[in-house]
Amino acid sequence: MTSLNQIRSTFIDFFKVRDHLVVPSAPLVPQDDPTLMFVNAGMVPFKNYFTGAATPPAPRAVSSQKCVRAGGKHNDLDNVGYTARHHTFFEMLGNFSFGDYFKEGAIESAWTLITKEFGLSKDKLLVTVFHTDEEAANLWKKIAGFSDDRIIRIATADNFWSMGDTGPCGPCSEIFIDQGPELAGGPPGSPDEDGDRFLEFWNLVFMQFERFEDGTERPLPKPQIDTGMGLERMAAIMQGVKSNYETDLFRTLIAASEDATGVKAEGAATPSHRVIADHLRSTSFLIADGVSPSNEGRGYVLRRIMRRAMRHAHILGAAEPLMHRLVPTLVQEMGEAYPELRRAEPVITETLRQEEERFRRTLGRGMTLLEEATAELSEGGVLPGETAFKLYDTYGFPLDLTQDAVRAKGVTVDLEGFDAAMKRQKDQAREAWTGSGQVAAAAEWFALRDRLGPTAFVGYDTTEATGETLSIVVEGVETDRLPAAATGQVLFDRTPFYAESGGQAGDVGEVEWDGGRGRILDTQKQAGDLHVHVLEVTEGELVPGARVRLAVDAERRTATRANHSATHLLHAALRNVLGPHVSQKGQMVDGERIRFDFSHGQPLTPDEIDRIEAEVNAVVRQNLPAETKDMAPQEAIEAGAMALFGEKYGDVVRVLTLGHALEGEGAYSVELCGGTHVARTGDIALFKIVSEGGVAAGVRRIEALTGEAARRWLLDQAQVARSLAEQFKVPVAEVGARVEALEAQRRKLEKELARVMDGVGGKDLRPIAEEFKKQVADGIIALIGVAEGKAAVTVAVTGAAKDRFAAPDLAKAAVVAMGGQGAGGRPDFAQGGAPDGAKAEEGLAAIKAAIAG
Repeated sequence: MTSLNQIRSTFIDFFKVRDHLVVPSAPLVPQDDPTLMFVNAGMVPFKNYFTGAATPPAPRAVSSQKCVRAGGKHNDLDNVGYTARHHTFFEMLGNFSFGDYFKEGAIESAWTLITKEFGLSKDKLLVTVFHTDEEAANLWKKIAGFSDDRIIRIATADNFWSMGDTGPCGPCSEIFIDQGPELAGGPPGSPDEDGDRFLEFWNLVFMQFERFEDGTERPLPKPQIDTGMGLERMAAIMQGVKSNYETDLFRTLIAASEDATGVKAEGAATPSHRVIADHLRSTSFLIADGVSPSNEGRGYVLRRIMRRAMRHAHILGAAEPLMHRLVPTLVQEMGEAYPELRRAEPVITETLRQEEERFRRTLGRGMTLLEEATAELSEGGVLPGETAFKLYDTYGFPLDLTQDAVRAKGVTVDLEGFDAAMKRQKDQAREAWTGSGQVAAAAEWFALRDRLGPTAFVGYDTTEATGETLSIVVEGVETDRLPAAATGQVLFDRTPFYAESGGQAGDVGEVEWDGGRGRILDTQKQAGDLHVHVLEVTEGELVPGARVRLAVDAERRTATRANHSATHLLHAALRNVLGPHVSQKGQMVDGERIRFDFSHGQPLTPDEIDRIEAEVNAVVRQNLPAETKDMAPQEAIEAGAMALFGEKYGDVVRVLTLGHALEGEGAYSVELCGGTHVARTGDIALFKIVSEGGVAAGVRRIEALTGEAARRWLLDQAQVARSLAEQFKVPVAEVGARVEALEAQRRKLEKELARVMDGVGGKDLRPIAEEFKKQVADGIIALIGVAEGKAAVTVAVTGAAKDRFAAPDLAKAAVVAMGGQGAGGRPDFAQGGAPDGAKAEEGLAAIKAAIAG
């Protein structure tokens, strides 16, 4: 038997020998395409090469690309587990030619691989071609020796691929295998083509035209090849099974699910185990690529996939959270091919555990909602479609679960209402979806990159440099001048200005040239390595070709360096104190402060915050040199450098090492990072956490300061303490105890004062209050009596409380809240009345609010 891992490596090695550049899988979150929710096809990372927006690194390439289809236009979620080949996560094997070989090379390579390397029988194979593509048909006859009946001509769009309404397009040729007459179905193009007998496993796309807005198509100057072979389908073929879920990888994952639940994958339990195995892959890889469960965008899709799997675990009777216990099996099976899975294992495990615990509580609430919605329905009743959809959308209840739950009562579900609600949500999702939130890397920037080359960044070593003005862009259009008072985007051949990336803000500063000057308001990165300067001309006029003197705001850069380096130390400290499940989920550092998001399931305790601060400051005091080294990404990771999940790195990465481990040997922090950093850890001077809180499920945020900003913050806090000490007339060291005592007193007062007495009139409240005064030597007694629909208020103040509270003010607050006018009496005793006794609790709340200030 050929394993799935062996098939993948055989495919890659076959094309590597044929001079194809091996391209690692891109992250599932598209890097340069904000129109996509996830990478859903093998060609997505190469899209800019096919359109001509970017220059490919080699004329030929091969990859095994991670793909997810579970949201947006491509959504297979509801079919997963019930069919033989639907998945949310799958791997697409592909070979690509960027203007190099074309149809003959693609067909010859495919035929050689599947018949000689994979050993598929020629007699079981057949192909489709677009009905007008005689060239492809003749090549199949020549290379494979196929007769006309084995070459099926298809006239529909199934065999003509296009990237969109306009752009590159061309005919396809799909390769099928006959799985045998024991399966139902006919060949492609026949009335029963949807059966399982003839299985398509490889699609060869011949990009040879460009389509224009008027519908015309013209031949591309350099036709291109894009192919896609489903790895899971090929594994099923090679292993002689009729379902992807019977292949070696899925058998292993399902066996782990069986062991964990004690339920065999038989009968009605089979789909549940399949769902768990499939969704384990998609959720784990999405988390490894930086996606966190949330209520919107990609995070929402991830949460839906998670909860669907977790519901099936519940169906199987799993008493405890299940998904996180299966992660080691997945890592063992796929971690060698995808090292990011192994690196992210603690994060994946903790995220799944927390989410399943949360979902189990949600599941209970969903069942409560269902019971409430059906409580008044008798046999023959109909559950509203909106309710069924709310259960589906909010609580993760698929429609079939809701139908099963109400069937026992003889109740049905309004399917039309459910479908209408589903359609409305999908329409809203399509309108709201804007992709990753990144600015689209416009084709113009790629064209400029190809024409002008990358920007030479010299800012690691200096904050000042000279350069040549290469291009000026205003509102997306290249121009030949930027006059005074105008703002545009400017490219220089070299720059000391850091372009925003990796969570570090872009530099600001000044620029001068003969006869003019301007301000750099921001620096952004485009087309991978262009540093785009947002420049406001303050004097003169800037034109392409002008030599300029560039100066970064050095003070701001120094503060930014300290903040950025501190985030690396913070990241290491968080992992040391909280555990290896902690990973960076986002950051923004500039010259003002640090904002650092990280994965963790609960608020940090004061002790944890103190330990984290202490670690960071201990490394700061080491005052050791920061070390940077350029390395290949995999080499750096194998050497112990931490990479950010979901980040796509180039051929060479910058590795930053800071400090010495506080215990044992080695460095304190080693990470891949292209940002600017301190020369020595001591340059950070001081690190202070100023806030910590939650920003999403399982994601916390720390805000912190360094250096002078941290010192000023501490001075401000000290001034607050001194002011309180003066107010309380105690030493600063006793302020905390005094505040605690006041808080305890406030709680005591609130607890002892609140009484509503039904059936008691105003004249009877006074003696009751006098009796309470004997029990409360220092406090407030507030009584509200309600009789015949009206309210009476009595307030008494005793002891030291008389120095802070006046009884008439408190009584008046209650009276007004209950619709009355006011109250009167002595400073220590007051009474009043109000017309609405139904608002007695509001009256008490008003007194509490007055006491709280």
